[in-house]
Amino acid sequence: MRRLAILTAFAAAVLAQPAMAEIGRVKSTTGPVSIQRGATTVPAQPGYKLEPGDTVITGKTGRVGIAFLDDTRFAVGPDSKVKMTSFVYDRPRQSGTFLTEVKRGSLGVVSGKIAKSGKDAMKVRTPTSMLGVRGTKFVVEVKGKGDS
Repeated sequence: MRRLAILTAFAAAVLAQPAMAEIGRVKSTTGPVSIQRGATTVPAQPGYKLEPGDTVITGKTGRVGIAFLDDTRFAVGPDSKVKMTSFVYDRPRQSGTFLTEVKRGSLGVVSGKIAKSGKDAMKVRTPTSMLGVRGTKFVVEVKGKGDS
């Protein structure tokens, strides 16, 4: 009985740990495109699973299309650096929060269910502003070589 209690407590502790979960996938790439996850950078390929905190980096001729679990679509342009800072999506309720940071370059967005679920549920941060998204299509462009 004691062994069962210990195993149950261990299982509960493991399940309570936040697991990095897929938030979307790379749909298409052109030119040099990479994904930075922590200290690791890998070439982006169609089908690559994105996680919260990933940063998409495109070269001078790079472009990437991304589809997220809530049906949001991103088109990241050349010479860009875009971080998916946080993404929380409750599929049954079709609501959540999504924060993206455009550090440089361009980002085209067709918002999905998160943006439509509530005021400022989706936000896009740039070096000089914070945009609250409410269910629309838009483009953000950050000039310069911002990298932080």
